[in-house]
Amino acid sequence: MQQQHNKLNIFKSVNFNKGIYVSLFQLILLVSVFTQVTAGAQVKDSRLPIIIDADTANEVDDLYAIVRAIKEPSFNVLGITSAQFHTSPLATENTVQESQDINEKILSLMGNYKIPLPLGSNVPIMNSKEPASSPASNFIVKMAHTLPVGEKLNVVILGSSTNVASAILEDPSIIEKLKVHYLGFWHTVETNAYNKKEFNTGNDPKAVDILLNTEGLDLSIMTATTSQHLVFTKAEVDAQLKNKGGIGDYLINRWDTFERWWTKDDPEKKSWIMWDVAIIEALAHPELSKIETFLTPPENTARLINIHTKIDVDLMKADFWQSLNKK
Repeated sequence: MQQQHNKLNIFKSVNFNKGIYVSLFQLILLVSVFTQVTAGAQVKDSRLPIIIDADTANEVDDLYAIVRAIKEPSFNVLGITSAQFHTSPLATENTVQESQDINEKILSLMGNYKIPLPLGSNVPIMNSKEPASSPASNFIVKMAHTLPVGEKLNVVILGSSTNVASAILEDPSIIEKLKVHYLGFWHTVETNAYNKKEFNTGNDPKAVDILLNTEGLDLSIMTATTSQHLVFTKAEVDAQLKNKGGIGDYLINRWDTFERWWTKDDPEKKSWIMWDVAIIEALAHPELSKIETFLTPPENTARLINIHTKIDVDLMKADFWQSLNKK
């Protein structure tokens, strides 16, 4: 009897200790999982959060700039939004859809990139207090609020400013969370003189004024005066892209088939100004562009903005081709 009692006590002790070990193991496992999840959550994405806003169907350089941005490892491209360009003599009644279609084609040809493509407004802002709302402007607002405190959403405007200005009007609380990079204007550095008779600006003058007048908005401008110096030749584009299939052939075809309506010079299209590529390269490699601070135009709210005044053309071109040739 005593022997059975001792066996029972040993059995209980073993099972009690086993229970402790199991509970302890479960606790260690739980702490380990929690630590891994917490550590993972604390790992900050060091890439630059970017939205590209482009009137892609208007030109040739937009396509090259978008492809370059997607290929940049330091960029976290959160979305590519489509923009209108209604003042073009080639404009249809739905220019934003044309841009949207090309954006979708670019992504399909580039393969594994799953980037949102919100549709922009097909009309400019008619009233400086009322947005031309669209899925694109809504998306910009949403993404601005998604970023952690202290981090800014970089919005690169390659065409009209309609979508970004509309986002600001929709929700002014995003102003402090935006860093806007705009391609537009002609600008004389020596006299700080602005010429707004430029294509991007002309497609939505009210939207541009909203950007200039919004106090607290972090605004940098790559002017046409500066970006005009980045020129690609047909010979070098063919050498790098022709007969390579996929996105390369698509970029070549865009160059060959696009009707260059604004000039009768160079009818054989032996060269092309890569306006939009300049702003992407400057963002990817700030050391390739000189930025200076200037007052806004006299007709706008007096505040300081940043303007790219000089770019390293040779290094930008070299970097562009090196980037596109990476697998």
